[in-house]
Amino acid sequence: MRRGHVMNWWGWLGVLLAMFLPVAACGGSGPEMSGVGGDTGQFRIAVVPKGTSHDFWKAIHVGALRAEQEFGNVEVIFRGPEREDNRDQQISLVQNLISSGVDAIVLAPVDQHALVPSVRLATQSGIPVIVFDSGLAAEAGTDYVSYVATPNVEGGRIAGRRMGELLEGRGRVLLLRHAEGSESTMRREEGFVDALSDFTGIELIDPKRYAGVTTATAQIASESLLTIYDDVDGIFCANESCSFGLLLALRSRGLAGDIRLVGFDSNERLVTALEQGELDGLVVQNPVEMGYLGVKTAVDHLQGATVEILQDTGVTLATRENMHDPAIAELLTPDLSRLFER
Repeated sequence: MRRGHVMNWWGWLGVLLAMFLPVAACGGSGPEMSGVGGDTGQFRIAVVPKGTSHDFWKAIHVGALRAEQEFGNVEVIFRGPEREDNRDQQISLVQNLISSGVDAIVLAPVDQHALVPSVRLATQSGIPVIVFDSGLAAEAGTDYVSYVATPNVEGGRIAGRRMGELLEGRGRVLLLRHAEGSESTMRREEGFVDALSDFTGIELIDPKRYAGVTTATAQIASESLLTIYDDVDGIFCANESCSFGLLLALRSRGLAGDIRLVGFDSNERLVTALEQGELDGLVVQNPVEMGYLGVKTAVDHLQGATVEILQDTGVTLATRENMHDPAIAELLTPDLSRLFER
């Protein structure tokens, strides 16, 4: 009997050790999220842009890497869909990141509605989400931690005022929209229409035509619209690929520089066109700062700091007259060399 009691006591001790040792191994304080910081003590932060091909997203990546270097205890995982209209691919990426147990997700939603379930799932799984660039049809502070973005409505208003002044308050202006479901560009288009309405002598032509997410689709859409509306005085479109596709369409017709063109975002070719007078203005964001703040906000939240629910990264009009000012030049052509050093 005595031997049986000893065996039973050791058996119970083994059960107790199995129960409590894993808890002790997790340890630590801060947000109640299992595995935060991983075994290495580093935060694994996934940055998920809308796409990966445009210069804008490359600049976002540079900003995220700047935060990684500054904090030291951060590993940035940068993954995004190939095209900015691939909702299913972005949803799959987010779900895979949730399954892999990243510490936080910094997300630019391709679609303001389609990504809501994935964001809520991440939050329910203890993975905080920072939304950046483009809004989400969910509740900031509840469904996600913070929204880091350009004031997109104001960016559109800046473009509208620029167009009205260029045309001296008279003429016909064509609006080429970007993509359905893209909250950021929808807000820019809203701001543009609002500002242009102050110029009563300007007729806005808005056929609700979408450029799509590539330069090629934007050029095709532009060619079609310019065939139908061949007597416009100005055109606006709300992102990098749309602006460049429209410029190519104007060049093919010998109209670049004759029809007033105000675009949004920049790349090397758009900057050259601005300098040569083929573009009359580019509304530019600060993507490097946006990428940096997205990762910084995630780190601050994981470390228990209070973060702002809405963070404005600013918006600026670049023209031929001010494009060489150092602050404007930096926004037009951000230094992407960090990507090649990686």
